[in-house]
Amino acid sequence: MRIPDSLAESLLARSGDVSAEQIKDLHEKSASEKKPLQDLIIKNNILSENDLTKLYADEIEVPFVELKANEIKHEDLKQLPERIARQYKAVVFGVEADGIKLIAMEDPDDIQAISFLRKQLGNKIKVNITTSAALQMALDQYRGNISSELTKVIETDEEAYDSEDVDENDLAEDSPVAQTVNIIIEYGVKAGASDIHIEPREDYVLVRYRIDGLLREANKLPRKLLGALVSRIKILSNLKIDEHRAPQDGRFKVEISGQIYALRVSTLPIIDGEKVVMRILNESSQASEFKDLGFWGTALKDLQQAIVQPHGMVLVTGPTGSGKSTTLFSVLSVLNTPNINISTVEDPVEYHIVGANQVQVNPIAGMTFTNGLRALLRQDPNIIMVGEIRDGETADLAVQAALTGHLVFSTLHTSNSATCLPRLLEMGVEPFLIASTVRVVVAQRLVRRLCVHCRETYKPDDAILRQLDKSFGLGDNGGFKRIHELETLAVKDGVGKTSAGKANGPINLSSSPTTVTSLWKAHDDGCEQCNHSGYKGRLGIYEVLNNSEEIQKMIVGNNTSEEIERTAINGGMLTMQLDGLIKALIGQTTIEEVLRVSDKE
Repeated sequence: MRIPDSLAESLLARSGDVSAEQIKDLHEKSASEKKPLQDLIIKNNILSENDLTKLYADEIEVPFVELKANEIKHEDLKQLPERIARQYKAVVFGVEADGIKLIAMEDPDDIQAISFLRKQLGNKIKVNITTSAALQMALDQYRGNISSELTKVIETDEEAYDSEDVDENDLAEDSPVAQTVNIIIEYGVKAGASDIHIEPREDYVLVRYRIDGLLREANKLPRKLLGALVSRIKILSNLKIDEHRAPQDGRFKVEISGQIYALRVSTLPIIDGEKVVMRILNESSQASEFKDLGFWGTALKDLQQAIVQPHGMVLVTGPTGSGKSTTLFSVLSVLNTPNINISTVEDPVEYHIVGANQVQVNPIAGMTFTNGLRALLRQDPNIIMVGEIRDGETADLAVQAALTGHLVFSTLHTSNSATCLPRLLEMGVEPFLIASTVRVVVAQRLVRRLCVHCRETYKPDDAILRQLDKSFGLGDNGGFKRIHELETLAVKDGVGKTSAGKANGPINLSSSPTTVTSLWKAHDDGCEQCNHSGYKGRLGIYEVLNNSEEIQKMIVGNNTSEEIERTAINGGMLTMQLDGLIKALIGQTTIEEVLRVSDKE
């Protein structure tokens, strides 16, 4: 569906959700970025793709259908062969009692496509319009599960896997080796995996996906496939296919369902052969808003205030895989305007930010974090992002940059926000410099998000309540009352709502401020929406330490991290555990998830 700019503007004005000034800004962006108005409306969250498509459907007088891919019957879908469905971007999603076939299309103005569909299906068809995202999910229903798809490909030409040597035939996109790799990657993307593991074992090759932070076994392939699979991935990544004794790193891109994905490849020789891990990065994804990430209340306000300061440091801390890069990507995307020079030095560059100058660390070429940061300071930057502060020299340079009028963002590996400040002291940074440059410290973890379609409530027994009291101190100093107040504030602030602004399922508030009456849990068998896991996606739990005047005095006075944390909590900071507890009571995650990723026992 391609909507002309003039019509997109008319639809936008008719929606009543946008001012004349916003429309003017969109036209300026459209001219400077050379993008259609339609794309910018969706990108800037002025209207969702659903809402814009509905307005367009009313304009051209074609019914709009909100396709639910998992509810389409297979016999209806199969009335149109997959090849034709993909070519003309149309699916049969139902049949009415009088035999009229219901067609969903992305572009109902495509006369050639409709003419062909009539020849294929007969004249008794009713054309509907749907979003490209919904249509793509419907097209994906043609595929079976990964096991059946791989079995079909492997059985077509088993001889292709008998040798570890890769010839020119394996480079062809339609070769069995290439198809096998494509299926493994495609299913990883569709399952929402962050990493794909291809692991050699003595008698087979194991394929595992890391989904929502946990590894899940997907398939076991014949051992003889290993050499061809690894070689194919190496060819895609521009790695040496004849090097089997040393680890290698590479990168390549694929397009799946209209989205561009970068795959960061790492090979490692182990005793049973070469293991391959591919990190999946969606280069087409837009930065999430802070509330969608899980920020709310005082934490959100402190972060928003810190990132608009003319200079200073904002530090994000947490273990590997805790979402630090995603948080920084969202922050930098908010600040990314044509009149700001954003420069970064990263290892590796995970998210590409249009308009920012991103540098990849390369120690062999002498491009370390320290050297990269020195070089960036000579590039007239307004905002600097250093992927990680690993040593005293980098820490000192980052602090000096913050002192000399730059806004600096970086990450550290510490357990919570308060220990981040003494960590800088250990690196040799002077206390008064830390006190005067650091604006906020964000500590975070990622928890699995409960599937809103099948989550359940249950009444906690005395043992669980004692565990809550032990882990979160709810029975101390009016703890239950405090939690009840925070829970109410969180709901008012929109926590537990979808990006469309609708309630994310029923909200559970404790009826009494002296106890927890019910908790949420994942459904034992899950549902189709969450692939029977009970969880779908992840969200962050955060603590944002605002470097107030009182805390600045404590830093200069060399107070311990425990004393700094107590002062911050007294000043209104929510710890990660408490933030997680609120989100568990509201139904976004579970108590078990919060305890799993936090330092509580």
